[in-house]
Order: sequence, then C-alpha cells, then structure tokens
Amino acid sequence: MINILTFVAYYLPGYKAGGPIRSIVNMVDHLANEFRFRIVTSDRDFDDSIAYPEVRVDQWQKVGRAEVYYASADSMSFLSLRRLICSTRHDMLYLNSFFAYHASIKPLLLRRLGLIPRKIIIVAPRGEFSAGALGLKRIKKQLYLNMAKAVGLYRGISWQASSKHEETDIRRWFGQQASVVIAPNLPPLINAGDVPVTVKDKRKGCLKIIFLSRISRKKNLDGALTMLKELKGDVYFDIYGPREDKEYWAHCTEIIKNLPKNVNVRYCGAVTHEQVDTLIKKHDLFFLPTLGENFGHVILEALCAGCPVLISDQTPWRNLEEKGVGWDLSLNRPELFKTVLQKCLDMDMKDYAKLSRRALEYGFKVLRDDEIVEKNRQLFHHAR
Repeated sequence: MINILTFVAYYLPGYKAGGPIRSIVNMVDHLANEFRFRIVTSDRDFDDSIAYPEVRVDQWQKVGRAEVYYASADSMSFLSLRRLICSTRHDMLYLNSFFAYHASIKPLLLRRLGLIPRKIIIVAPRGEFSAGALGLKRIKKQLYLNMAKAVGLYRGISWQASSKHEETDIRRWFGQQASVVIAPNLPPLINAGDVPVTVKDKRKGCLKIIFLSRISRKKNLDGALTMLKELKGDVYFDIYGPREDKEYWAHCTEIIKNLPKNVNVRYCGAVTHEQVDTLIKKHDLFFLPTLGENFGHVILEALCAGCPVLISDQTPWRNLEEKGVGWDLSLNRPELFKTVLQKCLDMDMKDYAKLSRRALEYGFKVLRDDEIVEKNRQLFHHAR
C-alpha cells in the first residue's frame, strides 16, 4: 500500500475553509482501500483562535479512514516540521495548495535544502493559478512565483490539474516540460443509485436565492449583490459562509443598504457541511458569480439538491444551459446575469420543476462517474 503524507491547511472537523477540506475528505473516502493517507493540518478551523476541543493536538489519531496530525503553531516551525516529516513513513508528499505557507511552501523549502528525504511530491494548486485567483494580491503572488522558479523550488515535482484549463494555467508558469496529470476533484462518496424525488414550491414573481461560500473578494459577493438591483419581483437573498475578509464584508454591507425594498438580504452565518443540503433545498437558485473555482464542491451539492445554479464561466462547470441545469456566464456581461435572474423570477412552478429535476439528475450522474475515480487513482500510481 502506498503511503501518502498529505498537507492541507484545514481539515475535519473544520468546515469554514470550504472546498479544500472536501477535496481531501472525498479523496480519502474513495481511495483509502488502496492508499494510506496521513494528513497534517492545523489544530483549529479557519480564523479560529482556539484548537478543536475534540482532537488530540500534536499526535497522530484516526479520523474516518485517514490518520490525522493536528499541528499546533509550535509544531509547524521548520525544525518541528522537518522532524515530523522525517519520522513519518511515506512514499510521497501530497501538498494541497500552492501558496499555503505551512501546508505547501515550508515542505518544499525543506526539500530544496535537502533536510527531508527526497520523495515523490505532488502539488495540487486547487485553482490558485486561475486569472481571477492570481489577480488578488497579484504583486505578492507574482514575486513568489518568480522567486520560486529562480531557485528551482518546484523542479522535479508532479502537478495535479483538476481540468484541462488548470493544466494550461500550470504550464503557463512552469512550462510545457512540467509533469502535469489531470485528475478532477472527486465528488462525495454516497450511494448514488436511484435519483431521489424532490418537489419545490416555486411561486411566479418570487425567487429564493442562496449564496453559500467564503465571503472573500474571489467569490464576488459584491458582484452578486449589484446584479439584484433592477429585478422586478420579490427577491430573497440568503448569504451563508464565514466572513473571511472583514473589509470586503463592510463593502458588501454598503451595497446591501442601497438595494431596493423588493430585495431582501440576510446574512445567516457559517454552516457545517452537514447542514448544506437541507439549506440549499429551501432555495430556488444557487448563485455564485465567482472569479475562479478549481472545482466548486458546493456547485455539485446544489445540483444534487435539485437547485439550478447561476455561476460564472470561471469554473469547470460549463455549458450548463445546454444541459438544462443552470447557467455559466461571463463576468464581462453582467447584463446576462440580470436577464437570467429575471427569467428565474418570472418562472412558474411547472417550468421550474423541469429545471430542478434536470439539475438533480445531472448532479447524480456526476456522482456516478467512475472515470474520475480512476484518474485520481492513476495520479498516485504514475507520479514521478
């Protein structure tokens, strides 16, 4: 059995970091019969000041089908991290980020300095090379990229791209000679046999919208709010997710204050993963005009909940209108988003029921896709 020492900034029981946690949880659930996953992560959730009360800090413990090491701040020093890597049996390192300092950059620096065993390393950038993601803190990121290339920090590693688009993004920075394997993010492991039947009460002239994501500039909540301004009808817009960027949230609240009376906005706070399906089912439309997503686990969860999605074209979820399950639109055409929103507002129960059913069936079709599992399996078998 191949031993994979995995680094991820946050893991279970955390939930505030969203997609990156689900990426590793789903990978473990699908592949634990063939690979032994040991996961090093933070001892607390995103933006929390205290450790999880239910975990043992700075020691290995069984969590689901993986072994997890919840590292305190002290144990993430270079010396402690070197000691942990050297003392943990592994055949390869799997780094679940490109820019994460503790979960990616530090292990690579230790490798470059020859302070840890020279094993196979796979880096999964998780959409961090997309134009939207690189546009945030652009100068800082480009300085690091140029420095890392100059010192050969990524020389001889393998890359996981979640899509052909991400492969192009990686090669744009690291060249055509880079070892890149396309292995899409794995969906949840569930019993995806029969598609469940859901019935929603969608009233014409009324639209219940859910925005469920971390509240940061990358997720484009301010753009979503701005697109609600000229809609005709009763709009209920519920926002779920941790307020990652407090300054950005203040900007969003100013937009909310100036929305017309027919648009009702509520901030409902962060929610656990177990609550997501129930909450989405209470809404008519999932809305996320994101600047860039590597996968977008919550988009799949919306589809599986029978909730059509309105997203940007900066995710792997494409041609949704052709499939009859939603819309993926260019952020350069905000008027198209407004047109779709008004269309959904005006939709009656009969038309909405067809749209919801197609979304549900498509979501479960993705869950059944064995090819995605095989591509992830080959990622580890063929990494150099």
